[in-house]
Amino acid sequence: MKRVALHNLGCKVNAYEMEAMQQLLSENGYEIVPFSEYADIYIVNTCTVTNMADRKSRQMLHRAKKNNPDAVIVAAGCYAQEKGGQADGCIDIIVGNNRKKDIVEILARYEEESRGKMLDVRLDIGQVRDYEELSLSKTAEHTRAYIKIQDGCNQFCSYCIIPYSRGRVRSRSTESVLKEVRALSENGYKEVVLTGIHLSSYGADFAGAKEDLLALILRVHEVPGIERIRLGSLEPRIITEEFAGKLSALPKICPHFHLSLQSGCDATLTRMNRRYTIREYEEKCRLLRRYFQDPALTTDIIVGFPGETEEEFLQSEAFVDEVDFYETHIFKYSRREGTKAADMPGQVPEKVKNERSAKMLALNKRKQEAYERAMVGTVREVLIEEVMEDEGGLYGIGHTKEYIKIRHKLDKNRINEIVNVEIESHLQIIH
Repeated sequence: MKRVALHNLGCKVNAYEMEAMQQLLSENGYEIVPFSEYADIYIVNTCTVTNMADRKSRQMLHRAKKNNPDAVIVAAGCYAQEKGGQADGCIDIIVGNNRKKDIVEILARYEEESRGKMLDVRLDIGQVRDYEELSLSKTAEHTRAYIKIQDGCNQFCSYCIIPYSRGRVRSRSTESVLKEVRALSENGYKEVVLTGIHLSSYGADFAGAKEDLLALILRVHEVPGIERIRLGSLEPRIITEEFAGKLSALPKICPHFHLSLQSGCDATLTRMNRRYTIREYEEKCRLLRRYFQDPALTTDIIVGFPGETEEEFLQSEAFVDEVDFYETHIFKYSRREGTKAADMPGQVPEKVKNERSAKMLALNKRKQEAYERAMVGTVREVLIEEVMEDEGGLYGIGHTKEYIKIRHKLDKNRINEIVNVEIESHLQIIH
């Protein structure tokens, strides 16, 4: 029996795909071992969203080779798709996007035909129109399951390499999604998270029938046993009166919405090729707050985008302050070869990026603490994901629907149960 070790880098979609590959390998007789151990095959599911992601991908490939110089080293995913064999010759197999479902056959082919020379099975991802069917019946988490429903992106934001490494929008069929949700429910999962590369585009590539993200959510809501539905990152434009209104009528929906912003300055958004203004974005947040009580609104911000002046940064900071996000993920602009922004004038020095990042991080901390302190004295549903015991007794750790992590004293082991918890102190909240 061959030993296989897998390591994932990057987003939730990547993590889902790695778990699906792992399940396929396990079902076909491979022994799965930790990445730090000796293995016959190492698979690194790579990421290329930033220069740091590229570097980490290369480091993990070299670490695998160091673990066992005679092992077969497989580079899968976005960095592999974009860069091919650019990892100092340590790669034996390149598995691009939309080929992960074939991992068992690819390994067999390498053994039969290519041992000793690199095997490259990438597709021209820009021409791919079929959704890659991968599925899971269980995940590393025991209470919450991520479900990939969509791949690719048609937006071509000026800073982003992902449309080139992931290709165009490809949506998973409704029946395929529902089949996986039912299987997960039968295996005891209470919460599902719908995720994708550009989730809001779900169904845009379907011909004929109106099958969009809202229609899919309505169908998932009907699956017995699933008690929570959480959504991955959304584009602001999907938040309409109809979308917010219909979601608010669904008791399983978690009022936790990640609306990608990237900048709170209209001039910067234009250079980024983001297709909304800050006032349009603000209106989407108002809609969600009208239909949901105290929703957790989270976002992404890029600082130091090419041409970002001090005035533009201050506008962005002021807007983030005004909107009152629960959490803001801050990224320093990373120059990506092959994108329009890489060639833009006014590249911002690293020192300035660091200063702006620090200011945004400080603002995020204040906003996060304010939102969490407002939860004190309220009763929230918490899905218990972990149980631990100390001298004080039995404690459960889990998340509210707003995705606040809570530590709560239990009367008995309530793993994978939803319990009502009164948040009596800010100290109950874990980061």
